[in-house]
Amino acid sequence: PDRYSALRVLFAGAAAVTAFAPFGWFPVATLSLAILFDQWLQDNRKQAFRHGLLFGAGFFGAGISWVFVSINVYGHVAAPAATFVTLGLIVFLSLYPALLGYFLVRAFPVHTPAVLVVAVPAGWLVSEWLRGWVFSGFPWLNTGTSQIDGPLGGYAPVLGVYGTGWTVAVSAALLILVFRGWHRAPAVVLLLLLWGGGWLLQNMQWTQPRGDALQVALVQGNISQEDKWAPENLLNTFSRYSELTFNEQDVDLVIWPETAIPAFHDQVEDSFIAFLETELGKTGTSLLTGIPVLEKQNWEYFNAVISLGGEQAFYYKQHLVPYGEYLPLRWLIGNTLDALAVPNADFSRGGASQTLLQGAGYPVSTSICFEVVFGEQIIRDLPEAAMLVNVSNDAWFGKSLAPHQHLEMARMRARETGRSMLRATNTGISAIIDHEGRIMQQSPQFETAVVRGAVVPMQGTTPYVLLGNTPVVVFSVVSLLLCWSVCRRKRELPGKPLNA
Repeated sequence: PDRYSALRVLFAGAAAVTAFAPFGWFPVATLSLAILFDQWLQDNRKQAFRHGLLFGAGFFGAGISWVFVSINVYGHVAAPAATFVTLGLIVFLSLYPALLGYFLVRAFPVHTPAVLVVAVPAGWLVSEWLRGWVFSGFPWLNTGTSQIDGPLGGYAPVLGVYGTGWTVAVSAALLILVFRGWHRAPAVVLLLLLWGGGWLLQNMQWTQPRGDALQVALVQGNISQEDKWAPENLLNTFSRYSELTFNEQDVDLVIWPETAIPAFHDQVEDSFIAFLETELGKTGTSLLTGIPVLEKQNWEYFNAVISLGGEQAFYYKQHLVPYGEYLPLRWLIGNTLDALAVPNADFSRGGASQTLLQGAGYPVSTSICFEVVFGEQIIRDLPEAAMLVNVSNDAWFGKSLAPHQHLEMARMRARETGRSMLRATNTGISAIIDHEGRIMQQSPQFETAVVRGAVVPMQGTTPYVLLGNTPVVVFSVVSLLLCWSVCRRKRELPGKPLNA
């Protein structure tokens, strides 16, 4: 046995994080998967599980270490408990590549190039899709997201983020064939076709302008997490956002971050909200801002966005953060987790079919914080929506990789849908992203700022908006079944075993 295999896959997992923002070394994703897949070809079931677990430990250990910062520094949870929760999440997420490795070695005991190029990437896609769905899902650092600035990113409007990740996995499998000298010439040709196809697709225009460009302003208040909810700072918060907004001239649409108004709507409806409506009416400007809403009829409260300066309406957040905004299995565990002092852990979930908010006369697809990582949720609002709006409070992440990763996922939603994305955050990174996922303007972190720019409302439908994730998931499952069926018939024939 190779004594260095464990270190190799652990390092490959950690290195894969550099394919994502803020590094953007997108080829590393292909190389890292190639190291993992090649190792699985040499493993028995137990070894494949262990190596998958180690790859996940390196990948998620390096990629989501910010979870500790959120829980400990800003959630005020004791370091031992925060460490336990963070390590628990890393181990849980690492089970996906671990179980995939075990499944692949068990299901495909006969090694063929077809298994490597067809079954392994298909399994990778299904594994990532399950990670984004099971227990409400955690699709952070999906492989496809890392390709936003690479040739394979051209597949995003067609196949979505999971399908784009599949192209990375296929590339990794083909790379193994090249370096091991198995069908080298066909593998090189397929690699060139795959990457060349992505490059050609980058020049495709799937959507068209719906109207003239709008002047937009994203207001980044830079209110520290310690001061944000302090009652004595409420008036200062109102003053800061008002001054930053109304000092701007010739603006059609203004976006404030998640819970930029840190008070329930009914508490400020007749005061600050009324003031905003009056001022916005003078210039004909629209405003979308985060605000918590308490519905006293059922005593439920929601993380919401309100539209002002036109038809006043609300969007209620649908995809809540487990243990951050709600406690899963509360009916089972009661109040036992209250000792963790998790803030805002009792928000209610908004409905799946909500009327789109209006911004400067156009329907917009609104998402709050974590929701922007779910492409399947965003496309529900299309093709009706003319642009995408995401409000967030990334102060929870501190000076970690998370704000950069979060912004990159917002860029992927813009590219998948062919719509501009307006992303306003409390402490950064706020950004205006065009319909091809390119950052046009962005703010520095941890500074008070206003990001100004022009966005074009869009219309039309990308293939991903039309079909969603269903085709790529079904294709992958069918591919696995076909390969499994063929392998069953070949087990009695000469072949290279996988040490099963």
